[in-house]
Order: sequence, then C-alpha cells, then structure tokens
Amino acid sequence: MSKEEFEKICDSISTISPFIRFVGVIGESGNLLAYKRRPDLIPLLDEKNTQYQFSHIAIKTDLEGFFDKNLGQIEFVWEEREKVQTISFAIKKSRVWISIDKKVIRSEMLRIIDSCLPLVKKFS
Repeated sequence: MSKEEFEKICDSISTISPFIRFVGVIGESGNLLAYKRRPDLIPLLDEKNTQYQFSHIAIKTDLEGFFDKNLGQIEFVWEEREKVQTISFAIKKSRVWISIDKKVIRSEMLRIIDSCLPLVKKFS
C-alpha cells in the first residue's frame, strides 16, 4: 500500500470520535508509516518509548500469525490500561494502532470499533 493510502486511513479514523488521541499505521518492522495525532495533545510516551511500543506491536503481530490457521485472523485487539485505551487492527502485515482517552464509556469504544472495521477491511 502507498503512504497516501495509509494517511487516508489515519485521517478517516481520526474523525470518528473526538476521544481518539492518536492513529498510526505501523509496518511489519515497527516503523511508523503514517499517523494523525489530536491537536494540542501531550503524548504519554516519549520518542524512545514510542518506538519500543511500535516494535512490540510488530513483534506481536508476527507471532500472532502462527495461530491464524487454527483460530482465524485477528480482527481487532482492545486493550485497557490505567491511562489510555488502545485498539489495533491488522491490514495485511501492518497494524493500525489507535489510542483513545481512558474515560470513554464502553458504548463509545464499541462505536469506534464498529466504525473502524469497515474502513480497515476495505484495505485488507
């Protein structure tokens, strides 16, 4: 896929909810291919830890592929942390990673997921 397509994905997802903090497309080696950050937002991770996070996502994506034959491919992963919630979606060998404000109610999280799934499947 092209950088323009990745940027289009980030732009489309970032408009789904005002609670979305960050949308990024992470390549299979952990490199950030495109992203959109909510304006005037203070990131929770510094540059070094952000790169570690993206590398972790890439490694996890690669390992999860071993189970695809038996369990099917991952559609999305929703993670709740103390300070933020994240959702990730697979697009071929890349991962769309979204961080969302912690205080969002579950129905809004489900709405975000339901809105992202058709966008992501379009590019899968």
